[in-house]
Amino acid sequence: MDLLYQIDLIGALVFAISGAMTAADHKIDIFGAAFTGFVTAIGGGSLRDIFLNTRPVWVDDGNYLLAILIGVIIAITTHRYLGKLRRTLFMFDALGISFFTIVGLQKSLAADSSEIAAIVLGMFSAVMGGVTRDTLMNETPLIFRREIYATACLSGAISFIVLSSFGMDDNLNAFLSASLIFIIRIISVRYKLSLPIIGG
Repeated sequence: MDLLYQIDLIGALVFAISGAMTAADHKIDIFGAAFTGFVTAIGGGSLRDIFLNTRPVWVDDGNYLLAILIGVIIAITTHRYLGKLRRTLFMFDALGISFFTIVGLQKSLAADSSEIAAIVLGMFSAVMGGVTRDTLMNETPLIFRREIYATACLSGAISFIVLSSFGMDDNLNAFLSASLIFIIRIISVRYKLSLPIIGG
C-alpha cells in the first residue's frame, strides 16, 4: 500500500479514538461514542470531497470504515487506561493533523483545485472532524481556543506549495511539510503559544 494511504488510515483510526474518548468523557452511551468517533474521523475529509465534487473516500473504500471501527472499539474497551495516556494521544493527534493536511492538499491539487484552495482544503481535512466532534459535545471547537492548531496546518500546507514550486520530490516534500506542522503544534502547546486576541 502507498505510504500516504497507510497514514490516512492510521489517522482515521486515531481520530476515531479521539472522538469516541471525548464522548465517553461526557458519559455518552456506546452508540453515541461510536457515532462521535465516526464523524470525527471522516468529517474533514468528507467536507473536502464535497467541495471537490467527488465521492468521500470512505464510501468506496471499506478499509476506512474498518479502521474507524477498530478505533472506536479500542476507545470503548480501554477508555480508563487510555485516559492516563492523553499525552500519547495528543502526540498521535498532532501527527494525524500533520499528515491529514498534506494528504488533503495533495488530493485537492489532484482534483485540479487552485493552490490557494488546496491549502484551505488541506487544513479543512485536518481540523473539521474535530470541530464537528467538539460541537456535538457542546464544547468550544479547538480552532477557536487560544491554541495554534489550524494555523499550524496552514503553515505546513503553504510550505508544501512553496517547496513544490522549487521542484522538490513529493514524498520528501510531504514528510518535511508534515513535520513542520507537527513541530509547530508540539512547540505551541509546550510553551503555551497562541495568536494575538482581537481587542486583547
